[in-house]
Amino acid sequence: MIEALLEQFREGVRHVQQTRTGMPVLWVRRDSLTDILQFLKSQPSPFSMLYDLSAVDERLRSHREHLPPADFTVFYHLLSVERNEDLMLKVALTEDDLRVPSVAPVFANANWYEREIWDMFGIGVTGHPHLQRILMPPTWTGHPLRKDYPARATEFDPYTLTVAGQDTEQEAMRFRPEAWGMARERDGVEFMFLNLGPNHPSAHGAFRVVLQLDGEEIVDCVPDIGYHHRGAEKMAERQSWHSFIPY
Repeated sequence: MIEALLEQFREGVRHVQQTRTGMPVLWVRRDSLTDILQFLKSQPSPFSMLYDLSAVDERLRSHREHLPPADFTVFYHLLSVERNEDLMLKVALTEDDLRVPSVAPVFANANWYEREIWDMFGIGVTGHPHLQRILMPPTWTGHPLRKDYPARATEFDPYTLTVAGQDTEQEAMRFRPEAWGMARERDGVEFMFLNLGPNHPSAHGAFRVVLQLDGEEIVDCVPDIGYHHRGAEKMAERQSWHSFIPY
């Protein structure tokens, strides 16, 4: 498959990285990413599963080992069940141009992953249908998994909530269908919106579903996973593996 990719996308593949796990890792150009993913998904015995998608803040990395220069990287871990093979694509980004194209048209499950890299790293996703925070509150400032983001509460200024700040928080909780990608009406008839949940037993935390109803017909539903990010990855950055185990 590597040879086929290099032949088909001679200019799109920047570097083939050797790894200790044996998984092929290809650094690809941003403008070739979507075409390469579509190619891999359309092959006989395709790479039909987007197993993972996330980002890495590379700015403090000291051992690059001939890898392309990057302030941040976004990686796409693909799996072919038929081949029993894994393949990873990486896109190198500079701090002054943090954006990648949305690959949700190729892999629908990329939608939430792309929201996460925006939320945690501040990496923009061009063409995403609903690029909103997914783990943190909408009023949150900053992107927690960047290396320059404080890892301890004592590194922040003392928390205060002014009257204006309280008004901002209250306004952020106001329900607006448009913010969830839903219309208020259809053919002059207004939809009804209901909350299903929050539900605790089936999820490790609050889980809410917003229902868009036309009478008794469910037109659309949008899940809200709640504020589940408790900073486990951030805590791990400052500890050895054995001191991190209790978390």
